[in-house]
Amino acid sequence: MTQPVNPDLDLTISRIIQAPRSAIWSAWTNPDQFAQWWVPAPALCKVEVMNVRPGGGLVTKISEDGGDFGPHLDACFLAVDPGERIVFTNALIAGWRPAEQPFITAIITLADHPGGTDYSAHVMHKSNADRNKHAELGFYDGWGTVIEQLAALVEKRT
Repeated sequence: MTQPVNPDLDLTISRIIQAPRSAIWSAWTNPDQFAQWWVPAPALCKVEVMNVRPGGGLVTKISEDGGDFGPHLDACFLAVDPGERIVFTNALIAGWRPAEQPFITAIITLADHPGGTDYSAHVMHKSNADRNKHAELGFYDGWGTVIEQLAALVEKRT
């Protein structure tokens, strides 16, 4: 199911990754692989929780300078369609509990493409102000960088 894009509330980014969907799925669902690409280098990521199922948690920590790790993402998976789609939000935390500072719901889709996999991220916000804030914080640079890192990880393995 494709969610319509609302340009006032949503940001989207996509890329053709020259690897099969199975390799990208593994990089999204294996904590060790996920930590290698989820935050823009040279920052480091640590996966604290990754329970890839509806209601399961996704908690990551970030280290900007190689020192102490601080909070990054505390989210809940909403939908998991193996090999095709992952939906998560930070409006909820694990177990469907409401979060204190909701900001996004993201839909990651993977589709076959003659060149590999069509990878798309559709990130929804509750308000135009939040959408614009995310864009100003560097959505396209940040999400673009991690998609490039994901591609580099999976393309070298296939």
